[in-house]
Amino acid sequence: MRFSAFVLILCLFVTNVAAENSRPLLMPGKQSLYQRMLNKPGALIFQSPGADIGEPTKPFTAYYIYQRREQAGQQWLQVGINRHGDLRGWIREHELIPWNQGLTVAFREPLGHDRVLLFRDNNELKQLIEADDPAVYRELYSAAESGQLPADSPVIAIQPSNHVDILQDFYLVPIRSHEDIYLGSEPARLLQVSSVPLESRKQAQPKPQQPATPAAPLRRFRSGVVFVIDSTLSMDPYIDRTRKAVRKIYDVITREELTGDVSFGLVAFRDSTDAVPELEYRSRVYVDLEQGKDAAGFFGAVESLKAATASSKGFIEDSYAGVYDAIDSIDWRGQDARYVVLITDAGPREASDPLSGTGLSAESLNRLARNKGIALSVLHLLTPTPYANHAKAEQKYRDLSHYPGIGSFYFGVKTGDVQRFGRVLDSLAHQITDQVKIAAMAAAGRQLQPIQPPVEMAQRAEPDEDQSQLAEFQAKVAKLGYALRMRYLQRDQEQQIPNLFNAWLVDRDLSDPTRQTLDIRVLLSRDQLSDLHSIMRQVLETAEEGLLSPRNFLNDLKSLAATIARDPQQLGSTTRVSGARAGNLADMGFMREYIEDLPYTGEVMDLSLENWQDWPAQQQLEFIHRLEEKINYYQVLHDHTDLWVSLDGGPIDGDSVFPLAIEMLP
Repeated sequence: MRFSAFVLILCLFVTNVAAENSRPLLMPGKQSLYQRMLNKPGALIFQSPGADIGEPTKPFTAYYIYQRREQAGQQWLQVGINRHGDLRGWIREHELIPWNQGLTVAFREPLGHDRVLLFRDNNELKQLIEADDPAVYRELYSAAESGQLPADSPVIAIQPSNHVDILQDFYLVPIRSHEDIYLGSEPARLLQVSSVPLESRKQAQPKPQQPATPAAPLRRFRSGVVFVIDSTLSMDPYIDRTRKAVRKIYDVITREELTGDVSFGLVAFRDSTDAVPELEYRSRVYVDLEQGKDAAGFFGAVESLKAATASSKGFIEDSYAGVYDAIDSIDWRGQDARYVVLITDAGPREASDPLSGTGLSAESLNRLARNKGIALSVLHLLTPTPYANHAKAEQKYRDLSHYPGIGSFYFGVKTGDVQRFGRVLDSLAHQITDQVKIAAMAAAGRQLQPIQPPVEMAQRAEPDEDQSQLAEFQAKVAKLGYALRMRYLQRDQEQQIPNLFNAWLVDRDLSDPTRQTLDIRVLLSRDQLSDLHSIMRQVLETAEEGLLSPRNFLNDLKSLAATIARDPQQLGSTTRVSGARAGNLADMGFMREYIEDLPYTGEVMDLSLENWQDWPAQQQLEFIHRLEEKINYYQVLHDHTDLWVSLDGGPIDGDSVFPLAIEMLP
């Protein structure tokens, strides 16, 4: 009996130890938040601390930390891929980056603002901000910009001069901690970050000595321009004027020997054929960029384009369907500059419109375009009619055509005048073509002889023409064109996000605090986004059926949003509608714990039950529509496999990742 009792006690002891080790380590002072870290590229995982042979790991895997142990003067961490005891082995601590929240920084293109400075510690950065001495800041910035930082400088790195696109050259800048401050009257945040570019794996490998060879010439700079034109009733004059503008540019292209360097495409749109079958199509690609490499291909394909003979339903049409077709159906590969030009006299069908063919808002469509490197422009024909709502449409089109660091590429054509429209279109097409020649000359090291503009552009404008609007529009096009050319000319230079373990930065321009210099994103896998889409759909369907009380509805959404920002791997186990046994985080009392240390929160997490109950029904409905529109965006993003990043270089699969903007969380 004594022996049996001893065995029982021993079993209970072992069971308790195993149970204890089956849970990850909690963050200090937390009851439900576990310690997590990301592995750096090249990190090895071992079966035991100090073992001789280790296995390679997939870069940027988020590991839970189960144990810490010192072995031969090195710190080792036992890691698992989830919080349920699925252990994978031991990794040296210096090969891991703390990442207790799933947020990362994406640097914006430095258009209109200074490049971001990275500081050694937060005290030196705060002293610079509190001193508010432009001369001291400019001295630090100049030294960093020139690459002449002294050893005792508080600045340890600077954002690269050419834009490193997180979707093209993936990098990760995890946020480790933050502090709220003010830059003048602007609220800002100090962020402690680490940085590990994916390309650092290549840098770590010594390159064999190769004999010097002449640099290969740059591939020629290429631009793709796709017109998205309203082809509803009464649009024939504008269709004809667009053809005329393109024909003139093709003449210039041929004369300047740029054939194939500028390609034109054309997408026509109308409206829902469910509402008006006589419209024949909602959206149709008439010319793709391959066909539009030369005039014969373009005009041969667009010859049959005519305005519809039937009227659409009301004075709004599905222009977003045409823009989406231009983004999704056109092959943009090989185009260094990518432009979509929307031409319409009507307002758009928004995401909540039952006749919308996309279910996307202006903001989501704009975000999708920028994800694919496309700049959107809108030529809005302000035709006089008592049925039009041009002011509302203008705001939507300004949102659609916004480009960070530059502004909105919106141009309202007064009275919808065909001649005014033609002058703006000629100017835009000419500038884009001129940019191609400038880039070609720069790549060849030759001085540019400017292309002569078409005769019509030099003619005197009408007395009531708004010249300042045209000049502002041209300046924006020129600024964007310059940025794209610089990106093209610098693309072979070895510029990357600095490889840092610990640095501090501020999320606004120190010389102009009104400008934000970076975006905050959540790194999601494709499977996690699919789960998010499914859960959000369940939440909304349940809410619409009236099965959730207002309190439960908001708590479920807050739980979901906070969990994604903290730990995307917990998707699917945090809301009542997804089958959680213990309710959601709010029910368990952990909601504040999940939110309190996040540097950024969204619309859902900032919304209180009192505010929700005070809203009129229409405002509540608009809120739900915004959530539904995000669900549609998740689906579109999931299906665009070219936007996803495979961290191990393999094919795109459920483990591939995308840095989702935090504003797109529910």
